[in-house]
Parts: sequence; structure tokens; C-alpha cells
Amino acid sequence: MRVIIAGGGTGGHIFPGIALAESIMEKYKEAKVIFVGTQRGLEAKVIPKTGFELRFISIQGFVGKSFREKVESIKSLFKSIFESKNIIHSFSPDIVFGVGGYASFPVVFTAYLKKIPTIILEQNSVPGLANRLLGKIASAIAITYPETIEYFQREKTYLTGTPIRRKILEGNREKAKKLFNMDEEKITLLVLGGSLGARKINKAMTEGLSYLIPLKNKIQIIHQTGEFDYSWVLKEYNNLSFKAKVLPFIYDMVEAYSVADLVISRAGASTVAELTALGKASILIPYPYAAYNHQEMNARRLLSRGACELILDRELNGEILVKKINKILDKPETIKDMEKASLAFGKPNAGEKIIEIAESLIRRKK
Repeated sequence: MRVIIAGGGTGGHIFPGIALAESIMEKYKEAKVIFVGTQRGLEAKVIPKTGFELRFISIQGFVGKSFREKVESIKSLFKSIFESKNIIHSFSPDIVFGVGGYASFPVVFTAYLKKIPTIILEQNSVPGLANRLLGKIASAIAITYPETIEYFQREKTYLTGTPIRRKILEGNREKAKKLFNMDEEKITLLVLGGSLGARKINKAMTEGLSYLIPLKNKIQIIHQTGEFDYSWVLKEYNNLSFKAKVLPFIYDMVEAYSVADLVISRAGASTVAELTALGKASILIPYPYAAYNHQEMNARRLLSRGACELILDRELNGEILVKKINKILDKPETIKDMEKASLAFGKPNAGEKIIEIAESLIRRKK
């Protein structure tokens, strides 16, 4: 099987693509998988570290840009279609996946023109512009939320969930305790602001430490700060003598998840998919500037099932965050109930389901 995975820009697009690629390689040992993205997107930093080949096109963003930038974006689109044609011609894929973001559009569109089967992945409840357009021509659409089907043709839309990295499910709690120097008898909070950190979450968590002093002997914290906030966040924990592992970036996220009892995080598609596949209780704080407000929509889906607590970014401060933490920790059964609801929401086999759809499309073409 020869596969192109196109798209990127953010982790919410890239990491499901990587997870899908890993699932393909696990099933088809001789498969050839390449990624297509831009040099400006996060994929340029992340994909090369995975060992997969990454090829570049010139496409530029359109949504939220000035008139002049939109003109340049349209020009780059035509150039990118030509570049995509060359990539597809030289690689000869059996199928092309679009994982979202503007970089997916010219590749999937070109594959459609060449009558190559295409599947787009929509990880959020509200599709972005690229997927709304591509949904009209894609061979199949893989969605995460049932409500998303209203944006696409029902007969070619499948509720699969978002692919997650298989190793996320393979964490070892004993190993994690040693790695992060955590105590077995304490409740572990995992605070995530994304790969670059989230200053609003960092500030709220550090402001909240004074309210958490009554729980200081019962809890321990792993906090991913991002590079820029690391020093001052660490200082705040040390000043109040909390047991905490503060890191600019958590490379061992598998183990961090395995030891976490409660996760405090943004509500990006990949994060939500991982939390629910693992059945983790969470407090979700959606990023307010996400396209189409999709993070809040993601979080509200979990909230409606009892799988999380929700705090809107504009309402976030230390006192409110700690009230939510206390609400969850006050009753031992609360975390267990949230974990059950989260696990019921999760779809750990999304990658395998998407591969089955791809196999069907490839057989149909042959």
C-alpha cells in the first residue's frame, strides 16, 4: 500500500495523521507512507522526527487573512496544485488522506482529479474551510462526532473517531511514578497547555496554589509549561513547597497520562481523543481563538456526557480552577464516574476503522 497523508499546520491535524501512518505500517509492513505539508507548519518540525518522509508545497493560509494575503493565498493554491501533481505522479499513491488544514486541500483536490481514492479526516465537531470544500469531492469522510455528519454527504461519511498513537495506550504506571518521582498514595494532577504551553492556564494554576494548600499533602502535580513560562512557574511551586514535576515539555506523555488521575488541559481534537481513549477525568479549558470555536464544541460534547468539567478561557482564574478541582476531588466516586463516561466516549480503534474504509475504496477502484 502506497499512501500520502496531507495537511498540518497544528498538532490537532498532524498527530492524528502520524497515528494513522503508524497504524498503516503496523498492518502493512511493506507500506510506503509520505506526508505533504508546508515549511511553515508544525509538521516541518514534527514529521522528520518520526522517520516518515515529508514533502513540501507552497500553499498559504486563507481564513482570517487580509485581502492582500488572500490574493497571495489564491496564487499559492495554483502553484501548490502543480506541486501536488508532481508529488502524486512521482509517488503513485493507492490512496490519499487529508487530515485537515489548508495544506490538505491542493493534494486531495489533485488526487480527486486523477481519480485516486481520497479520505478526509475531520477531528472536530465543526469542520474547517478546507474540509468543508473537500467533503464535496472526497471518496469518504471519517468523523469524530455524530453531529458533524450534517456538514457532509451522509452516504459517504463514517463515524470512526480520531486516530491516536497506539503507544498512548501502553503507559506503565509503575515506570511513570519513578520517572516523575510521584508517590503512589497521592492524587496526581496533570496540567497541559499544549506543546508551546498556555500562559492563561499556567497563571491560573499558579494563582490557584494558595487555594490548594489544604490539599498539599494529598496531591502532586505534573505541569507542562512551555519553554517561555518554565522558570517562573517552577518558582511558584517551589515557593509554596508543592510536590510537583515542572517541565517545559513532556516528552514521555505516555507515562504522564498513565500516572494522571485528573488532567487539566486545552480541548484540541488530539488531546480529547487521547483522554477519552484512556478514560481520563479532565477539566477542559478550550482555546478561545480556535477556528470556528471548535475546542469549546469539543469540550461541550464531553461535558454533556459527564466526562469532564469545563471552564471557558474568559472565566478562568486560580480560584475558579481550584473550585473545579475541589468539586472533583471532594467525592472519590466523582473521578471514577468521569473516567467511565470518558472511556465510553473514546474510540481507541479509530485508525483501524479508517484503514478498513481505505481498503474498501482501493479494492473498489481495482
